[in-house]
Amino acid sequence: MVSDADQAAAMSQMPPATIAQALQHAREAGLDRLDAQLIACAVLDRSRTWLLAHDTDALAEPDARRIAALVARRAAGEPLAYLLGDQAFFGLNLRVTPDVLIPRPDTETLVNWALALLPADRPCRVADLGTGSGAIALAIASQRPLAEVTAVDLSEGALAVARGNAAALGLDRVRFLAGSWLTPLAGQRFDLIVSNPPYIAEGDPHLPALRFEPTSALTAGADGLSDLREIVARAGGHIHGNGHLLLEHGYNQADEVGQLLRAAGFTDVSTRFDLGPQPRCTGGRWPG
Repeated sequence: MVSDADQAAAMSQMPPATIAQALQHAREAGLDRLDAQLIACAVLDRSRTWLLAHDTDALAEPDARRIAALVARRAAGEPLAYLLGDQAFFGLNLRVTPDVLIPRPDTETLVNWALALLPADRPCRVADLGTGSGAIALAIASQRPLAEVTAVDLSEGALAVARGNAAALGLDRVRFLAGSWLTPLAGQRFDLIVSNPPYIAEGDPHLPALRFEPTSALTAGADGLSDLREIVARAGGHIHGNGHLLLEHGYNQADEVGQLLRAAGFTDVSTRFDLGPQPRCTGGRWPG
């Protein structure tokens, strides 16, 4: 004879029968409504509008199990972008994998600043250091068709993702190079160099929340400034006179990055604020 406890346990292993039940299970697992809906949309290949109008529809068992598996991973803290495989950035849909940092809206501050400096009506040369998914380089290339954009990353896995994004967006003219920061750019000069390098200090208490993203794209020494120091120290030799270097950094690093830029010979040093608003990007002009 099957006990009530055994029957309850068996029922708990059964996949939800409808979309509404799947969404309810996701909420009970700790997901917010939007994440639950986006996971279901991705599995079913449907829009949120369709989902809301068909929540009482029957759910095929394979789909129910796929949704449940993704819900469990999200409940364990895995970023939604990795689960769905893409992330929106500056109007572009980018493929992302655990090989790359997930692009953040705050980084659009850096792109907007870059676009304000770049001419729309004539060629110019731009370098993006530590390109990751290609987010910054591709956003700039999409808005400045005459720009010659070069993107650098040390990670071959990241470069594979970035090249795939460039191809999917029809931005194949962007050049991708493997190597550390400015090393692959020997003998080359640019009108603008941009970078969103690692800037979190090793041992920072926020790192556990970022455990699914590549550590190499997050941390930079004991104070988080190691990579920023290297880029600033070497960038002048790769920038045309009156060209610019723009850097993303931590909310509490603007003063230190500004000091690094001035000490290296950059002028007109200033900072831009993110959506927070927090001081997010600092840059300067290389003397002509």
